[in-house]
Amino acid sequence: MSKQNFFWQIQAGELPTPPAAKTLGIRFTQIDAEAGTIETEFQAVHEFTNPAGNIQGGFLAAMLDDSMGPALAATLAIGEFAPTLNLNVSYHRAAKVGLIQGKARIVKRGKDICFLAAELYQDEHLIASATATAMVRNMAVQA
Repeated sequence: MSKQNFFWQIQAGELPTPPAAKTLGIRFTQIDAEAGTIETEFQAVHEFTNPAGNIQGGFLAAMLDDSMGPALAATLAIGEFAPTLNLNVSYHRAAKVGLIQGKARIVKRGKDICFLAAELYQDEHLIASATATAMVRNMAVQA
């Protein structure tokens, strides 16, 4: 882990927030890189709704991914990035416009392959959960 990697540079304001994260209205409320856990908040806006007025599932999947990815990113070395290889999402209840809270963690980390998990809550109710597989890569190496 390096506090000089891209994740920590974004947190320090040395690099811009990624556009996707900005669109989701992400905010980190707790980061524990040693434990591999992170807590997030998202602002679900009207533009994220489906015809029924609920938050469209793809935005929830993006919030889950944008919780798990940073949980791992906070632990990476300089020059490393960890793209998501697989994302499995379960929806538990409809989400409305407003604050959505996320909790994510590294479940298991190998040399290159990492297993992650996350949940999203609204008004203390579980609305969605996910597991993911990510691969740690060196950004300088083209695959």
